[in-house]
Amino acid sequence: MLQNAQLILTLADDDQTEVTNAQYRKFKPDYPDNDDKPVAKVNWNQAQAFCEHYGYRLPTEAEWEYAARAGSTGRWPFGEDESRLNDYAWYIQNAGDKTRPVGQKRANPWGLYDMVGNVWEWVADWYGPYSADPQTNLIGPATGSGRALRGGAFYFEPRFLRLANRAWDGPEFVSRDVGFRCARGPRRQP
Repeated sequence: MLQNAQLILTLADDDQTEVTNAQYRKFKPDYPDNDDKPVAKVNWNQAQAFCEHYGYRLPTEAEWEYAARAGSTGRWPFGEDESRLNDYAWYIQNAGDKTRPVGQKRANPWGLYDMVGNVWEWVADWYGPYSADPQTNLIGPATGSGRALRGGAFYFEPRFLRLANRAWDGPEFVSRDVGFRCARGPRRQP
């Protein structure tokens, strides 16, 4: 678990959820799918380009987790009670093996929706191991072969949707379960 991250993921007014197909279509007019679903099938480079086009950026992994936790130290934004997951996330037990419209479940305490489930989210960092020591404003590795993904997806079981869960893939990877959200504010440099 990341500890003591001090930067809050500051989102654009309309980015309390993952970027939607409607938002992405303004950037890439021929992009298909339902307007209110999270954009998916975009690689890390495309996600980064979208954010930069609008003056934003992808969040760092530490920022993403700090914002997702919203002060919680539990496995999920609402604590430890797995029975509450249905109220907060689209996952294997309620999603019907497909993405769902964003913002339909409860927000975390900071007003952010879909921080777990629905689609994985690209973050800015290269994937790498965490230090065993507590970290402040953690910045990921300077290089790597894969970019970090956070949040899990619609076909995951609860144990894989915990806030500390991490994955990675190459920056060119595209999948029906990978999207992103943008952050704003100063870029954090090593």
